[in-house]
Amino acid sequence: MARHSPYPMISIEEALALIVGHCPVQPRLALPFDQAHGAVLAAPIVADDPMPPFRAATVDGFAVRAADGATERTLVGAQFAGYDAALRVGAGQAARITTGAPLPAGADAVMMVEWSEERDGRVGFSRSVAAGDFVRPIGSDIAQGEAILTAGQPLGPAEIGLLATIGRLEVDIFRPPRVGVMSTGDELVAPYERPAPGQIRDSNRYSLIAAIREAGGETLDLGIAPDSEEELRNFMVQGAAHCDLMVTSGGVSMGELDLVKPLLAELGTVHFGRVNTKPGKPLTFATFEGKPFFAMPGNPVSSLVCFELFVRPALRKMRGFPEDRWHRPRVVATLSHTAPHSADRTEFQRATLHFDAAQGRYIATTTGNQRSSRLLSMVGANGLIVLPHGHGDYKAGSTVEAMLL
Repeated sequence: MARHSPYPMISIEEALALIVGHCPVQPRLALPFDQAHGAVLAAPIVADDPMPPFRAATVDGFAVRAADGATERTLVGAQFAGYDAALRVGAGQAARITTGAPLPAGADAVMMVEWSEERDGRVGFSRSVAAGDFVRPIGSDIAQGEAILTAGQPLGPAEIGLLATIGRLEVDIFRPPRVGVMSTGDELVAPYERPAPGQIRDSNRYSLIAAIREAGGETLDLGIAPDSEEELRNFMVQGAAHCDLMVTSGGVSMGELDLVKPLLAELGTVHFGRVNTKPGKPLTFATFEGKPFFAMPGNPVSSLVCFELFVRPALRKMRGFPEDRWHRPRVVATLSHTAPHSADRTEFQRATLHFDAAQGRYIATTTGNQRSSRLLSMVGANGLIVLPHGHGDYKAGSTVEAMLL
């Protein structure tokens, strides 16, 4: 008698709605600003002081009164960056000044050094300037009270530099989720082991750990769980106790030893067990001890594609990103060749995309054989082309949507 899944096939959109509804944003955590690179801000940052806090020269030259025109002036001293020389520039006077130095009292412009000629304590100029020329006004970079970073902003090098600029020594961020990663199956051995007949090396765990780290999650490597109900249960319980989210690969199809789905149904709540997507139809999402649990297919490509479609958006929501930044960007692309496609499921084929400036469009070329066991089809792919269900093969020149990786 044929075996049938007890789980209805749901759409990608339904699956994503269930996932984000059960993946809460992480708690806040206070961190020293210089340890927060890659984290997501939990609260806006407002500048307490203006930047620059004084009128500053933007070039090396001479601080002057613009109203004096190009006439020769008497030098009254020098103002270098890093201190206040307490100079005053009056009518017919000038002060030597360096880039970034505070403008002396009385001066309202800077003459570039290239326009000057000095002799006997006086300086002449080949041209005149207007008030404000080559001067950076107070607060022209950052105004006092200005909101310079928003909640949901990831902290990259520029943001860390801004925090240093305004002296914000500690920031509130959303704590990165800790993700437990586990492979299942007696057929798997570690990469450093020689497989026995019928065995293969485990690649999924390492691919997923790398993908999670790239997405900003912290990882806990839970190893390989054997095809034993009792041992698999122990792996799952122990993992959930130490993680915010769990990701497993394998054990979710219809075989005698596909134990993950039954255990999730026993221990938690299975929200869906099949998705209308290729690869990745058996993807299962559950909550277990209050934690989101993704049970991924065992084929390596299925595992990584499911990560991109479903797990990465969940991680980004949990990290505090706003909704418009949960998903990879998508573009419209033109196929360079025919893409075979079965109309029963929405398929995500691995592809390379390049922008053809002459044609003003992206061109997509798939990476060869799209078999879900062929991890080589992900290598070098910078996109996934989306071939919706209800449509057969796509001919060369067809316009398709593509997700940029």
